[in-house]
Amino acid sequence: MGLTIGVDIGGTKIAAGVVDEHGTILETSTVPTPPTAEGVIDAIADAVRDASSEHEVDAVGIGAPGYVDDKRATVLFTPNLTWRHEALKDKVEQRIGLPVVIENDANAAAWGEYKFGVGTGHEDVVCITIGTGLGGGVIIGGRLHRGRFGVAAEFGHIRMVPDGLLCGCGNQGCWEQYASGSALVRYAQQRATATPENATVLLELGDGTPEGIEGKHISEAARRGCPVAVDSFRELARWAGAGLADLASLFDPGAFIVGGGVSDEGDLVLDPIRKSYRRWLVGSRWRPHAEVLAAQLGGRAGMVGVADLARQG
Repeated sequence: MGLTIGVDIGGTKIAAGVVDEHGTILETSTVPTPPTAEGVIDAIADAVRDASSEHEVDAVGIGAPGYVDDKRATVLFTPNLTWRHEALKDKVEQRIGLPVVIENDANAAAWGEYKFGVGTGHEDVVCITIGTGLGGGVIIGGRLHRGRFGVAAEFGHIRMVPDGLLCGCGNQGCWEQYASGSALVRYAQQRATATPENATVLLELGDGTPEGIEGKHISEAARRGCPVAVDSFRELARWAGAGLADLASLFDPGAFIVGGGVSDEGDLVLDPIRKSYRRWLVGSRWRPHAEVLAAQLGGRAGMVGVADLARQG
């Protein structure tokens, strides 16, 4: 199979990219994300047609947020759209006349990093994406692990704290409530409220109030050495590393890959994640440690990953 298209569904835009067998993006097209679920399907078709107008394309892969069934055809559930058992594969194929593969977006990003990014050379990899929430993907023996029903590696909803913070999924104490961009903002706002004298830089970058603190302010303040911002990153990293230690007991990978917007901060967040991972890893002194690596492909990972999965059929 030659060229394929990978589609990334975002909250504000839908991006389609023509991708070759080496993971190189040759052409892209973006359209705004419509407010309705049916509108999203039409927008996907429009983006695919536009991206493929100058190329001969053999198949399309779509990275969908939410649970995708074992046949990679139906979106069983997605929290940010009203898709419930949505026959996305059939509907898009009817519109574009090409074979379509649906994959969970975090799985797609994990595959992209494994095949074309920092995971190259590893056969057993666990990826987490730390963004607004927390997603994941697992590659075992060079194969994407999807589970019996297609919904494996929903790491963000592992319950880390019994009766903990309420999660958007309806449960309490989910991992993403403690290790995500949303958690980072909460940590910074709480600390700025408690000790504003240690958050002067952070407050100045916002509107002067703890409630006005956003993720971008925390990143900038941490680079300037703001104690509250740095401590907030360390708290997120403590929870992220503890979760990786648990995943090591389950999967024993050769490498963990940390992606998502938070990972863009590099060693500011990666070093304390590594420290926490070693701290909580069972038998840490006596067993090999998986590498903890920063993702390499950034926002391209999902697009190139799902395009390659479409190539495999």
